[in-house]
Amino acid sequence: MSAHQTPEQLKAAAENILNEIKSKGELSVKDRMAIPPQEMPARDPVARARQMEEVALGYFAEQAIVEANRCIQCKNQPCVSGCPVKVPIPQFLAEVAKGEFKKACDIIKQTNLLPAICGRVCPQETQCQGQCTVGKTYKDAEKAVSIGRLERFVADYERTNNLQTVPPIAKDTGKRVAIIGSGPAGLTVAADVRRAGHSVTVFEAFHQLGGVMVYGIPEFRLPKAIVKSEVESLKKMGVEFRTSFLVGKTKTLPQLLKDEGFDAAFIGTGAGLPKFMNIPGENLIGVFSANEYLTRANLMKAYLTDKSDTPLYKADTVVVIGGGNVAMDAARMGYRLGAKKVIVLYRRTREEMPARREEVAHAEEEGVEFRFLENPIEFLGTEDGKVRGLRALSYELGESDESGRRRPVEIKGSEHELACDAVIVALGNSSNPLMAQTTQGLNVTQRGNIIVDDKQKTSLDAVWAGGDIVLGAATVILAMGEGRNAAAAINDYLK
Repeated sequence: MSAHQTPEQLKAAAENILNEIKSKGELSVKDRMAIPPQEMPARDPVARARQMEEVALGYFAEQAIVEANRCIQCKNQPCVSGCPVKVPIPQFLAEVAKGEFKKACDIIKQTNLLPAICGRVCPQETQCQGQCTVGKTYKDAEKAVSIGRLERFVADYERTNNLQTVPPIAKDTGKRVAIIGSGPAGLTVAADVRRAGHSVTVFEAFHQLGGVMVYGIPEFRLPKAIVKSEVESLKKMGVEFRTSFLVGKTKTLPQLLKDEGFDAAFIGTGAGLPKFMNIPGENLIGVFSANEYLTRANLMKAYLTDKSDTPLYKADTVVVIGGGNVAMDAARMGYRLGAKKVIVLYRRTREEMPARREEVAHAEEEGVEFRFLENPIEFLGTEDGKVRGLRALSYELGESDESGRRRPVEIKGSEHELACDAVIVALGNSSNPLMAQTTQGLNVTQRGNIIVDDKQKTSLDAVWAGGDIVLGAATVILAMGEGRNAAAAINDYLK
């Protein structure tokens, strides 16, 4: 949020635009294209950098109606093609534009039962909004219709006004399906399979439900109460949940299928094995994987120092290695855990960063310092084994690599040191090998990702998989897309 636009000012501006819209009656495409994009109200950057409350405050109703009226209702609906779960976007936007918020939410839930979550954490700018005709006409992605913010708005409206309804459930089929993992892929499969009338049990290794949405994404970006609300909706549908059940240890998958009589299973265990740099000093005290750092804060609430059972590692200067959304989460969490200075080190430039623009902007507003074209080669320690800094190299960009991004090339003689007392390595995750090691005949790639066909079927009979365990570390909505694909195949199989 700009320094000159308070939430009150944003609301007043939207009210004025809304009055103009109403005075015109039927809007032409030209009229709609002239409506300015609505800025999302947010908390003050200085104050929020030390708070766990959600940063983005969500649209006012007036803003939502104004923003939805920017949609020109394209006949070819390119935004839908950009959505992994094919939400009927123009149809739900048309209802928002009329102020029919509950109807809009019902339309979304035809294909997406987690709109409050997706509206907050999906990379809309590269998916639905990336295909938006309005943004492409202006040749400015910032002017695309804010589909994600509107999805969030109507989902929040439904929840805060207690308007949630349980989807209709088909007649009981007598078939039983096991879902391993309660992340976005698992919850999506659970919902779609349950709607078809099958009995569903979700097995979760942690004591709390939600997978990466609970342990990985911070409260200030995705409040845990929202994840809990979505899980409660599934419970009302009749989905059973069993926590603290680690498939592969508590019971193996073959044991689960044999002993408990499940007719089919879905593996959605995510990619929870952190990647490290394999450089000297990585075992020093104060060098964390982003997984551990964020799990301690998100799931175990380390910031509540007088109540939490997990220790908080206090540090004045925190350096985060990486440029993705997890790196942004870790960097912003650093300030909330008491750091005086947080630095993000990234070996390419801002243009190559995979993190969402909004997350980078929020991090900068909160005081995170970015140092581009740098990467550590060694972590430096004190005599008692604690990290005191790092030795890094500077880089310049060379030719493009297989990802399409220009490859960082070392600048000779650029070695330098940077002082810090904590380092967070946020370089992505790989798949935990436990499932493959304990499930004979389950084919995986060299990286440990489960191999599936175009319907998410694994090499085992009656077993499907999807989400990060197949894709590697990806996004919530891509995991949900795979979940929907798998659920359709499971339902077809159980016929």
